[in-house]
Amino acid sequence: MQEPAAHSVDRLSGILERFRVRARLHYAGVLCGLSHFDACEGHGYLHVLRRGRLAVSHPGAREVPESMHFDEPALLLYPRPFTHRFHNPPADGADFTCARLDFDGGAYNPLARALPPVVALPLARVSGLDLALELLFSETDRVRCGQRLLADRIFEVVVIQLLRWLLDHPREAGVRPGFVTGMSDPRLALVLVAMHDAPGEPWTLGRMAECAGMSRTVFANTFREVVGQTPADYLGDWRMALAQSRLRAGQPIKRLADELGYANPSALSRAFAARVGMSPRDWLATTAARPDA
Repeated sequence: MQEPAAHSVDRLSGILERFRVRARLHYAGVLCGLSHFDACEGHGYLHVLRRGRLAVSHPGAREVPESMHFDEPALLLYPRPFTHRFHNPPADGADFTCARLDFDGGAYNPLARALPPVVALPLARVSGLDLALELLFSETDRVRCGQRLLADRIFEVVVIQLLRWLLDHPREAGVRPGFVTGMSDPRLALVLVAMHDAPGEPWTLGRMAECAGMSRTVFANTFREVVGQTPADYLGDWRMALAQSRLRAGQPIKRLADELGYANPSALSRAFAARVGMSPRDWLATTAARPDA
């Protein structure tokens, strides 16, 4: 079969329509001395270092560098709540524009879970951000009517553009096998997008392989190597992420069973309990009071 053209499908809209990323302007200006961002606040962050020098520390963290240093414009994305500290010169400081980020579903958001705890990159390495950042800076440099609302929306545009770049450069960003690395493969992306758009369809291994234009054996091996799990496990995780999102929104489990491809509500409840560790009812009760749920 002919190999599909690279990235011939929209790899982001389907997942972002179901799991939105919301940004809220947090700070714009010069930061001097020590600035602390605590994971207990329950937010992710996107920091844009416009000018100056910056040292970042991650107290007690094991999965990221203990400290990082920047002396050029840079971007730091924390997709999940993660404690970090900025150490800026005590006098003239460094110039920042920062936003708090909330991924729908919090810790259960499949996109946030697929990204590393921090993505830190010099701005010069991320193509396509210039126009959005120019507009963002013009809005945050002085107070005007609607400034905060417009800045929030522009920050969301910056996040989408950054996600685009990450899909094409997962290794540079240190992304582990998962959704992002799968979407970076043009053949696997066709299957992932199709499953995201129609999770209730009967996705047999043969149907997935045909969608990717590969044999079943090659597809199964490639998927496991690139994504880090079997196609069936990935589909099951995606269905459970959707189920959790829909349950939080108040949808009845009977409707979810039909939408997600389960024979009846009991079958969905059993699959949910097997993957999440508790029934849908118990899960809703334990997550209702969580700020990041």
